[in-house]
Amino acid sequence: MYKYRLMAPGPTPIPEVVLNEMANPITHHRTPGFEKVVAEVQENLKWLYQTKNDIIVLASSGSGGMEASLVNTCKPGDSVLVVNGGKFGERFAKIAKSHGLNPIVIDVEWGHAVDPQAIKDKLSSENIRAVCVQASETSTGVMHPIESISKIVSEHKDTLLIVDAITALGVINIPTDDWGIDILLGGSQKGLMLPPGIATMSVSDKAWALIEKNDTHKFYFNLNAERKALKNNTTAWTPAVTLFFGLRKVLSMMKEEGLENMFARHETMASSIRNAAQAVGLKLLAPEAPSNSVTAIYSPDNIDSGKIVAGLRDDFNMTIANGQDHLKGKIFRIGHIGYFDNLDMVAAWSAVEKQLMTLGHKFELGKGVAEIIKIL
Repeated sequence: MYKYRLMAPGPTPIPEVVLNEMANPITHHRTPGFEKVVAEVQENLKWLYQTKNDIIVLASSGSGGMEASLVNTCKPGDSVLVVNGGKFGERFAKIAKSHGLNPIVIDVEWGHAVDPQAIKDKLSSENIRAVCVQASETSTGVMHPIESISKIVSEHKDTLLIVDAITALGVINIPTDDWGIDILLGGSQKGLMLPPGIATMSVSDKAWALIEKNDTHKFYFNLNAERKALKNNTTAWTPAVTLFFGLRKVLSMMKEEGLENMFARHETMASSIRNAAQAVGLKLLAPEAPSNSVTAIYSPDNIDSGKIVAGLRDDFNMTIANGQDHLKGKIFRIGHIGYFDNLDMVAAWSAVEKQLMTLGHKFELGKGVAEIIKIL
């Protein structure tokens, strides 16, 4: 019997000390004691985001943060430019359309990063309120060139840059203020090493100026109300109380590790999995712009990737992810985001190699594991 190993790109494993923190008796959220927790979380989130901006914390999934970013800054009829290179780029467009916005979509082949020139061309020819893009596209394992995109968008004073960093925050270096990102989104069940239920967002002065003038209908996802509450170290609506306590602990762990060490750890883990896959003759979906959050790997031509996923689940009590949409059955995805280290990569790839051999893939057993050990 194998212990359960969660190797998906979200939800991700939760450190034991964080679980213990959240297991304490719950406290009321309208108390001086909880206000101190909010204040501490706020300051440490600014450190993580590398920003002076207020960080809004919503009791929702990351998709709630995506929706809040659009309904507070845009009005029906506004055009938003959406980079669609996977399921979550697609989601931005769906959210925009559902609120009466006009999504102008740049379709990018899955497994590839967007060309910043395509964004520049659209901004030159269209009146666009916001550019929406993923830092790390979870469905494909692609990292988009956010710094280059930021420089382009910053040249347009009336256009915001909204970045979904839900699988990038705490993994990839994205200095919010230095790059001039207007809204940067995070989610609790990824690099923040918590259960699902919190969305975080940094909001720039440029974005607040639009939000304050926006009179579209909204109630729960009202960022002006959240900002007003935050001045008193509280939230507009009932917060995810236990997750706040868990987040306080996570952020203290992150500060102890340090940003540079945290980014380097994820880079090492991601590189080890990429090297292991190629060592046994497998191809990467995103070899030119790989994310350090999740690696997407093509299954051998004669093997349905669903059988690899199912084999790891049934034989090794391990969860990895299949592909989505047209890539279902063609790729599998291994997460290395948050509470992982290199020994976890050895365990994951050992199970993958065993399953590949069982399914008939021809390679030298242990060759990929050896690549990971070299990095160790």
